[in-house]
Amino acid sequence: MIYPWQKDTWNHLASMRDRLPHAVLLHGRQGIGKRDLAIAWSQSLLCERPQPDGHACGACASCNWFLQHNHPDYRLLTPEQDAAGEEEASTAARSSKKSQISVAQIRALSDFLELTSHRDGGRRMVLINPAEALNAASANALLKVLEEPPPGVAFILVASQPQKLLPTIISRCRKIGMTMPERSIALQWLQQQGVEDAAHHLDYASGSPLAALALAEEGSAVLDGAARMLGSGSRLDNYAAARLLAGAGMETAIGILQKWVYDLIALRLTGAVRYHQRQAGALQALSKSVDLALVLDFQRKLDEARKSATHPLNHELQLESLLLQYTQIFSRPAAP
Repeated sequence: MIYPWQKDTWNHLASMRDRLPHAVLLHGRQGIGKRDLAIAWSQSLLCERPQPDGHACGACASCNWFLQHNHPDYRLLTPEQDAAGEEEASTAARSSKKSQISVAQIRALSDFLELTSHRDGGRRMVLINPAEALNAASANALLKVLEEPPPGVAFILVASQPQKLLPTIISRCRKIGMTMPERSIALQWLQQQGVEDAAHHLDYASGSPLAALALAEEGSAVLDGAARMLGSGSRLDNYAAARLLAGAGMETAIGILQKWVYDLIALRLTGAVRYHQRQAGALQALSKSVDLALVLDFQRKLDEARKSATHPLNHELQLESLLLQYTQIFSRPAAP
């Protein structure tokens, strides 16, 4: 499916059908629907009877295979595949593997790449999402493929953080950037999805509508719980808070901490909050006891932690350490 704010990008992609490069990098902010657009485009490129606007017909044999997730000319690589079927592995091991696309996954493409399409003259598609989940070994393995691309195969790489990709991979892709939707369009779409307080969720998601929808549907309990705990300031139970945040995933957890700390600093310096209007009172009380130098240093540590959020580390222990540091940014205990 494509979303209302993707029409221009879709038209551009549809126009490339007859002159498709061997690799495309679709990049943009997280939560704007890049993956869904890439999947819809993949189906369209494999469709036997595409519509005039470029959309797949949804009824041909190719579309039926695609919709049943067993198209012989299509491969989707995601981090989750690497941990599939490993019930015997520990929870920590499975969690760490889910953050990366492994070299084994890239090497497993070899048989697929050596085959011809099931249709005469047809193309084959490989979608990698998110491309920044490639680790050093898998990125180098992919680079070797892109250096000598197999005939009839097109790669689509989807990335929210393209700067994490090897420059040599980026140089071998046609880069297509997706812009953030206009706020009015995003709000209208969220309201159509039945999201209450759409403006609040969109603001917290920094304008990304799919992230705002996910927050409204699944994340509000984690956010509300995290806000209550973080509002304890120096009295925070960092072990309980780490368990709560770890369940949301490391990138989401770090994002929650970054936004909370941003508002603490903003209140101290400007008297305004950006993300936590509902918790403005608690943040105001905390800001009076925060040590500005320590909180700015903590903010830098969160930025560093965000960069390694997809690495195979023990995330709960890492969060416990960060939250212990959070309790130490206050010059005196916050009022109970």
